Amino acid sequence: MTLREANLDKLDNGKFDVLIIGGGINGAVSAAALSARGASVALIDRGDFAGFTSQQSSNLVWGGIKYLENYEIPLVRKLCMSRNRLMRAYPANVKEIGFLGVLGETSPFPPWLVGVGAFTYWGIGNFKTNAPRPMSVETVERIEPIINTIGTLGGIEYADAYLKDNDARFVFSFIRSAMDVGAIAANYVELESAERVKGKWFAHLKDVESGSRLSLEAKVIVNAAGPFLDGLNQSWNLHTRQQIVYSKGVHLVVDQLTPNERVLAFFDDSQRLFYVIPMGNRSVIGTTDTRVTDPYTSVTDQDRDFLLGQINDRLALSTPLVNSDIIAERSGVRPLVVKRQSKSTKDIDWTALSRKHEVEIDHAKQIVSIFGGKLTDCLNVGEEVADAVQLLGIHLNPDQRRWYGEPGRESLRAFFRQTRGMRIDNMRDKPGSEPISERLWRRYGRRAFDMLDHIREDPSMAEDILDSSDYLRVELHNTASTEMVVKLDDFLRRRSKISLITRESEVRESEGLDEVARILFGEKAESKLVEHFGSDFQMNADQN
Repeated sequence: MTLREANLDKLDNGKFDVLIIGGGINGAVSAAALSARGASVALIDRGDFAGFTSQQSSNLVWGGIKYLENYEIPLVRKLCMSRNRLMRAYPANVKEIGFLGVLGETSPFPPWLVGVGAFTYWGIGNFKTNAPRPMSVETVERIEPIINTIGTLGGIEYADAYLKDNDARFVFSFIRSAMDVGAIAANYVELESAERVKGKWFAHLKDVESGSRLSLEAKVIVNAAGPFLDGLNQSWNLHTRQQIVYSKGVHLVVDQLTPNERVLAFFDDSQRLFYVIPMGNRSVIGTTDTRVTDPYTSVTDQDRDFLLGQINDRLALSTPLVNSDIIAERSGVRPLVVKRQSKSTKDIDWTALSRKHEVEIDHAKQIVSIFGGKLTDCLNVGEEVADAVQLLGIHLNPDQRRWYGEPGRESLRAFFRQTRGMRIDNMRDKPGSEPISERLWRRYGRRAFDMLDHIREDPSMAEDILDSSDYLRVELHNTASTEMVVKLDDFLRRRSKISLITRESEVRESEGLDEVARILFGEKAESKLVEHFGSDFQMNADQN
């Protein structure tokens, strides 16, 4: 029986303190915070964990310097403090990085004002990052010769942080943390209905994969459905003070544009910020900010033309970027919080909306609703949801703050002593790849010790399993047994970032893809590959 199957059995006819609906960042941190404090927790998502909004972020962990423009000092302060906490708690995952702001003709602010803002931002963040550094045009040209400095007035580099790995992987770490202390989580489980009877919620669920029905009982519901929160609340006739509106963001992934590990920040022609963000040997260009009314979005020709045009104007590339240079695309909505409107939301000042969150409690119906939010603020969300659940009568143990963060220094030292003894980083010679030891520790923490044991027993476990993926066979076995992969995209896009940095055509033709499918799905391997790539896909007949 797989981990997911076991969890489905535990969900069915189970009785829980809290049912969390939604496995994005808000639901994941809520499950981790509540279960670590003794609550019995069930978490479901009708898709994969982090399979919607939370997989479409910029991978940035930042205090929101742009919110200073609207004098949102308390919000910036709160985000900076959360960023600092994440950097302390996840030193291998959340890394400080420089942001080089290029001040050209489209900048809405003069250089001196940007400099004042950067130093103010540094102070608001308790000076926990490197100090801002104003730069002349000559300095910008010297440190980043790829930048087209024609018309540029100068620049300033300030510091924030980013996720070394992908956003969805970070979300799953909270799901895994919650399960480790007793939470029951399952992806591809849809809430069909829920009714409140005699002070308790009775939820009727459907396993999207098999079609089987389940039911459970819970005292409190946490609505962490992100862009779908309002619709879910309406189904329960729940009236809230807040509501959600959508902003669409698009990112394009291309080959690495600059070898320097810093973010390049520009103002586009509409005077909004967009970035070139490092992702290993790739660069991510984005994001756009377009008001939409539908949470389901895709990258359009207009989106591509806009971003490629903006970046080609601002970089001195030998050959301008074109559509064929795009390796992967990301499109998603930001669920932004506004006060509930009696009329249309069309008159809202769209540009003034920030990524704040609100946690709202309905005492009569025993529902906690999480509006908005972002990766940077996730620890605050977890704590606020725990406080809200306590107000609804669920007893929680004192918060020891053990529901987040990487293992301590003793574990880290022990792990790297073992990897040095095994000379694990010498097991392969792949130019430009991250050392095996660092990646295993960052991605798996204490689970990486078991991986070392498997590599000792079988050195082939330290081999790459897909041609250009930089993903080890031992990682795949761990994923198959502990990470509830249901579809190939769960693995390629969310448990790993393979499809973010590798063209789908290359993945499709990769030697080793059949082995990947067999390890993940067993006898369902071929059907899962066809589901992902299309009906014309065929497995290697030699291995059938």
